[in-house]
Amino acid sequence: MRDLVRRVVDVHYHAGPDLYRRRLTTAGAGRAYAEVDGWAVIKSHLGSTAASAWEARQEGLPVSGAVVLNDLAGGVRPRVVEQAVYAHGPDSPARLVVHLPTLVGPGHRSALRREPFHPRLDPEHWRADRVLDGTGRLREPVREVLRAARDLPVVLANGHCDRDETLRVIDEAVRLELPRLLLTHATHPMSGLTPADLAQLAQVPGLYVELTALTLLLGHRDTRHLAEVVRTHPRVVFSSDLGQPDQPDPAGWLATSRRWFGEAELTSDQFRAVTSVNPAALLAP
Repeated sequence: MRDLVRRVVDVHYHAGPDLYRRRLTTAGAGRAYAEVDGWAVIKSHLGSTAASAWEARQEGLPVSGAVVLNDLAGGVRPRVVEQAVYAHGPDSPARLVVHLPTLVGPGHRSALRREPFHPRLDPEHWRADRVLDGTGRLREPVREVLRAARDLPVVLANGHCDRDETLRVIDEAVRLELPRLLLTHATHPMSGLTPADLAQLAQVPGLYVELTALTLLLGHRDTRHLAEVVRTHPRVVFSSDLGQPDQPDPAGWLATSRRWFGEAELTSDQFRAVTSVNPAALLAP
């Protein structure tokens, strides 16, 4: 885990190409995070960033990849995960992050001003079924991906699951003894988990809870909520979910986050835990 011992480890940074225009490419993000002694996991709703992350690491840049299992990228299929693992290379100090679908319907109405990356791409056209079937059970392809994630060097993330879907994913992950599971922006209104839910999940092995700067920047949550979540669950990771052209760069995110943590009366040790120690442990092979 030596290469992940950094000032900050951001497990959720958007770079282009993506559904929407982004501030930086994978390599550009790597350079920006190198300037703040950081590491970034690059995410794109178009699919996999594994290959671009591998290429950037060959230039010495501190990035790793992710794959989002939207229909646009091949869908919820183990072979999509395996291909991304191979493209990620054998040299990464960080696990590949595998996101369950984010283009599911009905979509969350974002407060962001977003410009499509490609004029021919209509995200609404690619919205697919959610992870549960009509009886409330996980769809079989989702179960297959969880089984694959158990045996591959990856972190499984729940994508844009709502609360009920997330709880079913957690149940299956526990049953399979999945080593790492990340609840993406867990208390965002789209995800729907509460601090009370997170307290009940505190004893689930390998379960990490993400809180993002974007959730606070858009006013969905405040610093009081930030303090409650950090104090509620032992494995919180505080990521950016940034990369939008009109949102802060990595240095600005860190400066704003330190101010938030001060307002929340959280300590420097707590800040380091959620921005560096916990995410590094999540990604460690």
